[in-house]
Amino acid sequence: MARQSISFTQPNDEWLKKQVDKKEYSTKSELVNDLIRQARKQQRQIDWISAKLEKAENSGFTNLSKEQILAESKSLI
Repeated sequence: MARQSISFTQPNDEWLKKQVDKKEYSTKSELVNDLIRQARKQQRQIDWISAKLEKAENSGFTNLSKEQILAESKSLI
């Protein structure tokens, strides 16, 4: 695993320490890695939505109802 040295603002460092103290995570590194995983997952979702929007904008109109579009979108996630 790659080692990094990073600095946190005081409020962020205090928040990280509280999470570790509450036994939510065993170390700050574990917490930071989890936050990065969550951000990466969120970015994949944003990218997927952006691609769908771009495709939709380029494809014209649809005959699907709002409910059908929502159901289709949820099935792909």
